[in-house]
Amino acid sequence: MFPIDFCHIPVSIIKRSAGRSAVAAAAYRSGTKLTNEWDGMTHDYTRKGGIVHAEIMLPAHAPPEFADRSILWNSVEQIEKARDSQLAREIEAALPRELSGEQQLALVRAYVKDNFVDKGMCADFAIHDKGTGNPHVHIMLTLRPLKENGQWGAKCRKAYDLDENGQRIPDGKGGWKNHREDTTDWNDKGNVEIWRAAWAAYTNRALESAGRPGRIDHRSYKRQGIDKIPSVHLGPAASQMEKRGIRTDKGEVNRQIAADNKLLKEIKARITRLYNWSKAEAEKPEGQQPSMIDLWEAQQQLKRPDTRTGKIRALQESAALFSFLQTNGIQSMQQLHEKIADMNSRYYDLRGKIVKAERRITTLTERGEMWEQYNQYKSIHKQLAKVKPEKREQFEQRHSRELILYDAAARYLKELKASGEEITPKEWRREIDLLTAQKQVDSIDMKAMREELKAVERLRKAADQLARQERDKPRDRGPER
Repeated sequence: MFPIDFCHIPVSIIKRSAGRSAVAAAAYRSGTKLTNEWDGMTHDYTRKGGIVHAEIMLPAHAPPEFADRSILWNSVEQIEKARDSQLAREIEAALPRELSGEQQLALVRAYVKDNFVDKGMCADFAIHDKGTGNPHVHIMLTLRPLKENGQWGAKCRKAYDLDENGQRIPDGKGGWKNHREDTTDWNDKGNVEIWRAAWAAYTNRALESAGRPGRIDHRSYKRQGIDKIPSVHLGPAASQMEKRGIRTDKGEVNRQIAADNKLLKEIKARITRLYNWSKAEAEKPEGQQPSMIDLWEAQQQLKRPDTRTGKIRALQESAALFSFLQTNGIQSMQQLHEKIADMNSRYYDLRGKIVKAERRITTLTERGEMWEQYNQYKSIHKQLAKVKPEKREQFEQRHSRELILYDAAARYLKELKASGEEITPKEWRREIDLLTAQKQVDSIDMKAMREELKAVERLRKAADQLARQERDKPRDRGPER
């Protein structure tokens, strides 16, 4: 069974209303210098490091000159007249570290061609890899369809509302009721899921072809039906701090998640083995079932330690087993199986509570960090508004990192608020503390269960020893003739 990782594939729109431009985005992604002819601003990112490869892929009927990045995105900027125009779509995806640079490039080209270029979109992608273990690709896509003559087509068209007889409906003002329809299906909400699923499929195919064992899934662990807790995306700032040995809140969350996942996996394996063993033993005819007394005596004869520490540990383990049997009134194999079945149910209840709490803590921690990030760089954003137009570009280049982080945090909080959530950092912190305290109680119960399971495992080992002794007994062949 190959290990399967969840992959996060954000899809977003580059909009003028958010103060962004397609030319600026393309310059940043490709590490080039481009001038936006729409507003006259030049964006120079030639000093940006980590650009492994940048490439434009075009549909067959696109003008050949669109292979020039400046011409392509300036054409987009010029065709969009409104101040709130949507300029481009962007998809970002992590690239498997297990693949070579050539294999990563082949993966991206195949994915972009089949899913976007063949559908009529112009694509501009850039592979970034700073050698910090986070290779990824940015894919910018055009939003307008191209006509057969290479001219930009309309994004949408007017369509008349029709009654049950297929006739136009008067609007009462001398015209007809109508609405706008997209000219392509590129904006369909279901496409995001399709594109994410396709990325997972293409990546897994590339991994398989390269003989690599790992696989990815675009669905969250919850959607996959896996109770594994997903780790938090650290982001560039936290990643660099962790690499320098500086512990971050997100890093602490991930360390706790890793410990929780390890504990859950270990207990699940133990309880599954014991459940299957006790069930098989309890289903044997009554005369063939080992008694608890026989198993108790046999487990005390298991490998006797020679050291003082080993002897003390053995006594503690025997005492724990005795306490477990006595406390639960277990005298038969059937009673033992019923107890393990009960522990199995309790394990799933506890695991569900721990996973739910950890996921909520992850969400709240991300909100809190975005709030801090927003406040940390808000002053830089305010300074930008006061900068004179002729010095604005220089200021943006000098503070590009801070402004990008501010914009990301501002968008995150705006979308959170639009979804009906209130921005309450103190409440988030208080809820995290409560969830952490309850999760610690549940984890203590889970660890106590693990110790009980370890005790029962001594009985299983004793049963295996008795079975071996029974098999090794010499058979009575009767008197020789």
